[in-house]
Amino acid sequence: MQCQDFHHFGQKLVRRRLLEPTEDSESPMAPLNPMKLVAFGVASTLGAGVYILVGEVAMFIAGPAIVISFLVAAVSSVLSGLCYAEFGTRVSWTGSAYLYSYISVGELWAFITAWNLILSYVVVTGSVARAWSIAFDSLIGNHIFQALEGTFSPYMPYYLAKYPDFVALSLVLLLTGVLVLGVRESVLVGKISTGINLLVLSFIILSGFIKGDLHNWKLTEQDYTLNTSESSDIYSLGPLGSGGFVPFNYDGILHGAALCFYSFVGFDDIVTKGEEAPNPHRSIPISIMSTVFICFLAYFGVSATLTLMVPYYQIQPDSPFPQAFLHVGWGPARYVVAVGILCFLLYRLQSSLFPVPQVIQEMAEDGLLFRGLARTHARTKTPIMATVSSGILAGIMALLFEFSNLVDLMSIGHLLVYSLVAFFVLVLRYQPDCNLSKNEKIEDKIQMMPLVKENPLDSEPEAGSSKTLKSLWLPVSTTPTQKSAQIVYGCAFLLVLLLTILSLILVQWPSQVFSGDPVLTTVAVLLLLLTTGVTVIIWRQPQDPSPLPFKVPALPVLPLVSIFVNVYLMMQTTSATWTLFGIWNAFGFLIYFGYGIRHSLAGNNHQQPPATSLHLPDS
Repeated sequence: MQCQDFHHFGQKLVRRRLLEPTEDSESPMAPLNPMKLVAFGVASTLGAGVYILVGEVAMFIAGPAIVISFLVAAVSSVLSGLCYAEFGTRVSWTGSAYLYSYISVGELWAFITAWNLILSYVVVTGSVARAWSIAFDSLIGNHIFQALEGTFSPYMPYYLAKYPDFVALSLVLLLTGVLVLGVRESVLVGKISTGINLLVLSFIILSGFIKGDLHNWKLTEQDYTLNTSESSDIYSLGPLGSGGFVPFNYDGILHGAALCFYSFVGFDDIVTKGEEAPNPHRSIPISIMSTVFICFLAYFGVSATLTLMVPYYQIQPDSPFPQAFLHVGWGPARYVVAVGILCFLLYRLQSSLFPVPQVIQEMAEDGLLFRGLARTHARTKTPIMATVSSGILAGIMALLFEFSNLVDLMSIGHLLVYSLVAFFVLVLRYQPDCNLSKNEKIEDKIQMMPLVKENPLDSEPEAGSSKTLKSLWLPVSTTPTQKSAQIVYGCAFLLVLLLTILSLILVQWPSQVFSGDPVLTTVAVLLLLLTTGVTVIIWRQPQDPSPLPFKVPALPVLPLVSIFVNVYLMMQTTSATWTLFGIWNAFGFLIYFGYGIRHSLAGNNHQQPPATSLHLPDS
């Protein structure tokens, strides 16, 4: 009886959402060629990271080697983007990672994905608001910072910001009110904002060629001492480290990469336009890689410019570029750059909050969150409760947390989502008949079962233990079976565990591992051997031959490399960030197991979720 109850509970966790495309989803749309997709991706990706984050990472974490940090973050983004492209093309409807997860791999995975997407979007909104406040305060002489820090700093706990940012809070609440009134995102305003952004970036990069000094990439302790004695700047100097191009060693580069990943979030929005792409199997992956490459060039250019114009330990992290122009004697240019940055950040703040109410509304309509959150205004059709709740949460984040802490938290949330997508791609390719196209009949989809259809303990063994071990290397079928699918599913979980342990060891004790410590090096080598062996087992299993618009190459290696890189970057974040991340997800599990699992519409075969949950806001 207990086994049956456990089996029934497990089936609830992996039940899938059944959907039929609506009439709107089948209506013809204006095709998006790769150029338009790339333009859309660049507009969605270039954000606050290019203006505020660069200063802090260069000054305290990576130095001039921040350009390498951006390269590592770009590689991680490309790997995740390829996995996201295949995952999105499995469902031929425009949607989010939550929708794709719910249809493809089941309810619990969809909830985890959506819950962390909410975290990422909310934190992005809070961080952009904080960045706007910092840039504005720097433009007017840091009067807000001085007043608030002097008043509140003695009363703020160490794990929060030095002062509550009421400007950022007011900005988020004002935006929330605008969204509640039903104001939609303007395509024209987006194009103007992107144009301003590109002009500002071009001006900054060109200025670096004119006023940059290569000696700033070769600084020594003598230079640091000289600057300390001559500096009359009100801002204190940052740490020197070991000087040179890599002053904080390779640990600094990798820690910087974890933060720089923040700057690449947004490229996955391209996948939501897959239905509008005339040739998605080529245009989607090409557009993703082109977007990441263009953004990397922009980030490389501005970070190289900043560290060439100003010694990295003299960078003003809260307002790096206006202060850099002041440093090189171009005082008037600082105001032009500052105004351009403020205009662009204001648009990014507006666009960053748009997806949050949509995800919350979708989850509430599916019964995974409280139904009241799906309530919409009769006239504007705005999800009022979802918008207000997400705005309040983003406002609290902007009010109480430092920009760097918000960046860490957003990065870890999105890295988890991208790791889950890579995991889904890996296991789905080896499942029998997991391709969902919009032309499928609903009867076929109702017959589809979750990834783990039955408890292995309840099934009769097909052969002896020797044949079971033999099937790991020599599968009996050339197409996926339930047995081969379960083998891949179990091996994939084991690989994630092994890669997580390996990442933890490499992050905590890198010098001991590479210097030949007998214990740590042996453990790392054993983990690599086990990872290789389990990967070969997955590789030997039959893949689903169903055609897909796009397939990730080099399966199973590429998704596993993506997971490893993402997990490794997640391990670079601070313990305080992991604590906040754990609290957020613990709260989410309380909601799911206390409410969502009992009220989910996927558990009622006779009910279907509303058709409105198929659509995302127009971009």
